[in-house]
Amino acid sequence: MSTYLPTLKQLQYLVALKDYGHFGRAADACFVTQSTLSAGLRELESLIGITLVERTRRVVRFTPLGLRIADKARRVLREAEELGDMARAAGKPLSGELRMGVIPTIAPFLLPRMLPQLRAAWPELKLYLREETSPSACDSLHRGLLDCVLLALPYACGEVESAELFDDRLFVAFPERDAAGLAASVRPDAIDESRLLLLEDGHCLKDHALAACNRPELRAEAAMLGTSLHTLVQMVDNGLGVTLLPEMALDAGILKDTSIVARPLDAEHPTRKIALAWRKGSPRDKEFRLLADALRQAA
Repeated sequence: MSTYLPTLKQLQYLVALKDYGHFGRAADACFVTQSTLSAGLRELESLIGITLVERTRRVVRFTPLGLRIADKARRVLREAEELGDMARAAGKPLSGELRMGVIPTIAPFLLPRMLPQLRAAWPELKLYLREETSPSACDSLHRGLLDCVLLALPYACGEVESAELFDDRLFVAFPERDAAGLAASVRPDAIDESRLLLLEDGHCLKDHALAACNRPELRAEAAMLGTSLHTLVQMVDNGLGVTLLPEMALDAGILKDTSIVARPLDAEHPTRKIALAWRKGSPRDKEFRLLADALRQAA
């Protein structure tokens, strides 16, 4: 047996440096000083007798063997984390720490309704929230930075299990002056592509909206891109165009103090599915399904 085994902390430093490519940002992610992280990596290299990282003033470059060891370290950290997950799963459900990612088109509208009910039902649950777009949230999930993700389907999140919570209908929002003569619902072919405002790339709601409309040309013809639904609402309220909004945002009052009119989208698939997703094979599978039930009831 080897006389030296790397510590989990050293492996964590190595993986963080691989992910961020910068000693300062890696140290921040590990909640240590840059000197502490650098010293830990130097100790790791010294004791195994191998250079893992080539250091220059401007570039952090992993050696080929360093890349392989960093990938292996990530798997070791995942296994170590699952040891804790197994212990938590065997104990009291929904207690202790849980890191949940939430996408920006859900977080501000659903969480204010859900969180008070979750706190009342599971007072020992310490829920840490991280708002990220779908690509970033799924990446964080598979890297072990998150335990589960609240997102909208369909979305290719990799090897995950998921529990659907509810359907969230899409609405067409437009300035009040454009409401005259419109039907109670809006067909996709009635949307003027030259006035359509969409979220920028990275937000899955953009893809859900375009898929619901079944008009591929809208992606290229969209007049302008917004960074958030609140930004899109302000643009519509100022007469710059029309957009698509989810029902949960309307229920949360996103149109308050505006003159915007919203009509349901009349399409074959006018909804997105809100779901909770977690890594396939997680020891906390039953606990996540219990959480999904609680979220479903709270919603």
